[in-house]
Amino acid sequence: MQASTTETVPRGRSGEATRARILAVANEVFYADGIRATSADRIIERVGITKVTFYRHFRSKSDLVVAYLEGQAAAERAWMQSLRVPGDPAATLASFASGIGEASCSPGFRGCAFINAAAEFSDPADPVRAAVEEHRRWMLGEFTALAAEAGAADPAQTARQLMILRDGAMVNGYLGDAGSLAASLEAAFASVIGASAA
Repeated sequence: MQASTTETVPRGRSGEATRARILAVANEVFYADGIRATSADRIIERVGITKVTFYRHFRSKSDLVVAYLEGQAAAERAWMQSLRVPGDPAATLASFASGIGEASCSPGFRGCAFINAAAEFSDPADPVRAAVEEHRRWMLGEFTALAAEAGAADPAQTARQLMILRDGAMVNGYLGDAGSLAASLEAAFASVIGASAA
């Protein structure tokens, strides 16, 4: 999912405000136009700062990309946790499906920021790829917990299936019929959970 960029970041002289402005612009343009297609110079120009100021906050564009992904991860984790229905994994998965469906119908939706980043950074040793993998491990852990709560015979295997459905939905929401995505994903989640019972 893409973290919201609708909040305005106040212009200020403090280092924190400048860093927040850099990240807000990076969040917008990395997601909309791609990470490799967006130069540090473009971000510097959009923020209205000097190169010296930019590099004071981020030693490299790679550091900025990692910070961007960490922000995306924090937003997605908060979103997923806000949808948890204690004791009802089916309702939680239905909420996830609804949220993904809603996001995919939003203007400017381009799929999953992590899948997009992974497509641009194929080297598993790259710090960008490491940030992607860290978040995906967390997400797989969440799906494993939901599968265990649902009584799956093999929660780890069920979690991998749920993750595949989630990933496919994010891509389909960008490339396919976003309008029917939520219902299809909810039915697929329910099918996997139903088939996984011990």
